[in-house]
Order: sequence, then C-alpha cells, then structure tokens
Amino acid sequence: MTVRTRADLDQLPAYVAGRTVPGSIKLASNEVSAGPLPSVVETITRAAAEVHRYPDMGATKLTEALADKLHVAPERLAVGCGSVALCEQLVQATCSAEDEVVYPWRSFEAYPIITRVVGARQIPVPLTGEHALDLDAMASAITSRTRLVFVCSPNNPTGPLVRRAELEAFLDRVPSDVLVVLDEAYWEFVSDPEAPDGVEVARARENVASMRTFSKAYGLAGLRVGYTYAPEHVAAALRKVCIPFSVNAVAQAAAVASLEAQDELKERCDSVVSERRRVRDELLGLGYEVPETQANFVWLPLGESTQEFNEHCLDNRVVVRAFVGEGARVTIGRPEENDTFLAAARSYRR
Repeated sequence: MTVRTRADLDQLPAYVAGRTVPGSIKLASNEVSAGPLPSVVETITRAAAEVHRYPDMGATKLTEALADKLHVAPERLAVGCGSVALCEQLVQATCSAEDEVVYPWRSFEAYPIITRVVGARQIPVPLTGEHALDLDAMASAITSRTRLVFVCSPNNPTGPLVRRAELEAFLDRVPSDVLVVLDEAYWEFVSDPEAPDGVEVARARENVASMRTFSKAYGLAGLRVGYTYAPEHVAAALRKVCIPFSVNAVAQAAAVASLEAQDELKERCDSVVSERRRVRDELLGLGYEVPETQANFVWLPLGESTQEFNEHCLDNRVVVRAFVGEGARVTIGRPEENDTFLAAARSYRR
C-alpha cells in the first residue's frame, strides 16, 4: 500500500518555465537582460551577509516604502513571494470547492493551475481574434458562483492592453461581491496613454485589486517579490494565507532599494519600449502577424508552425517560449540580442 495523494492532481498541467540553453540567447521568460538596477546590486550584496537571520515576516519596510510611493494606506497592501504566489493566495482567500474563477485564455498559465490546486472551478474565456481580452465575454461568464476574475493587462503571452474605457465598462457589469484582480506584472513597460492605472482603479472601487511584481522591469526575478493593493479586508486575508517568512530578507531589501531608483528604472523601460517598437515593426515588415504589445515581449501567433519556428530559433542560438500549436512569445532583450532573433526570424521566412 502506498501513500495516497489527490487523484485530481494527475490531470493538473505542469507550469512550464522558459528554457535555458547554454551558449544561446534566452528570450523565453520575459526577464530583463540587464539584471537588477545598477544601484540595487550593492544593497543585495550587503543583505546577503544577514541571511542567517529570519526576514521580517510582515515586510514592514517594503510595505511602508510601497505605501509612500503609491500614496496609499499600508493596510491595503500585501507583499508576496512574486505575483504568482499572490495569485494563489488570492484564490485561497476567496474560493472554496464550490466557487469559480474566471480568467482569459490564453493568458498567464498559472491561472488554471492555482485554481485547480485550491479546488475551485476553472472558467477560461477565449481571447478575441486580435489576441486581446474579451471583456464582454468575461463579464457574461460570471455567475452566482464566481468569486474571482483575473484580468491580465498587458496580457501574457499575447501582449495587448485593456484600455481605461473598456475596463470601466467591464467593472460596471461585475457584481460587487466578485473580486476583480488586475494582473499588472508588466505595468512599468506600458506606454499607452489610455492605459488604466490599476492602483487608481482599485482606490475607487471596493471589489478591485491591483497586482504587480519586481520580477520584470526591476530585474529581481530570481528573488521573488511582488505586491497587491486591495480592499483592506482582502489584503488582510492575503496576509493570513501567506506562508510565514516566504518573502526573503534579500528580496525585501532589494525591492526597497529598487523603489528608490526610479530614474534608472525609467531609463531601462524607455529602452525596452524603443526596442519593442523596433522589433515589432521589423517583424511586421517581414510578413509576420504581431499583435499590439505593451509588455516586454512580442507574440507571434504561428499556429501549427510554432514548433518548427521554435526549432529554427534554437538552431540559430535563440531560445523563445513556444506554446505548441498556438504561437511563440519572444522577450525583448538587448539590441544585439534582438538583432540575433530578427536574423533568425528573417531566415525562417525565406
């Protein structure tokens, strides 16, 4: 006789991380190639000397720094081990086995996994023909059993943004007892003036939360730290279901220092936005379909050609994120990395 585990886990898809291939350029995981912000590296080094001590379980300094930067009450903030951990905590805090989670699809691949792990029912809603969130369909998918709705903007892996007017129209249709989570992992790369600020939206509505991360623009993917701004009782519930000490001391120190390096962050993001525009324009010129993107990646909806394209990129020393049968997501890297990818994309079209 063997120890029994949950039988439904056999049907649970595994989260697939972007590959790392020695000697190749990795453009598969939406990391920033430049690493942490320059002024933060010294802080990380100093903090590493104190790892024999437990971290501040309440992330007090980071919470205060975030509250000051965002001009919000600290009681409405919850810090977590990356935004993916916060996604899971949000489902844990709002759902039981009888409840439903609505999310766009394809979108962040952790949504169905964490929903299934918690035991709630998954309600995926297909994207539009333009690879954007179909907010009308998502609103129609909400039932009396819905407790949580994920709105990924910009959407990962396809890139389009939910604009202010369409978001407000959507929120007007959502029942007040359903929590809408604006997953804004790529917020710092957004340049569209019609983009809603999730924190401002959440400030005005009692059933909206904004979730952001230090993994992307700030270059702290390996340290795992993110945060949510939510109604006070939701933030308190997130802190209750958080694994104790899950946000390590180095991550907390690095995040605080990153918030103080806004000039460096702006320079980095401006560079990514410029390269994003260049890469997309060149791909369009080569005849690829590339949806509008406001993140640090582009999406190529290649369908059945995805695996062939992926192998071609690997042959040319470029690692992209292939969703077989659907498309490839390609991170915007340094100019020379992007040039290598564009050369591979160009030779594939011949």
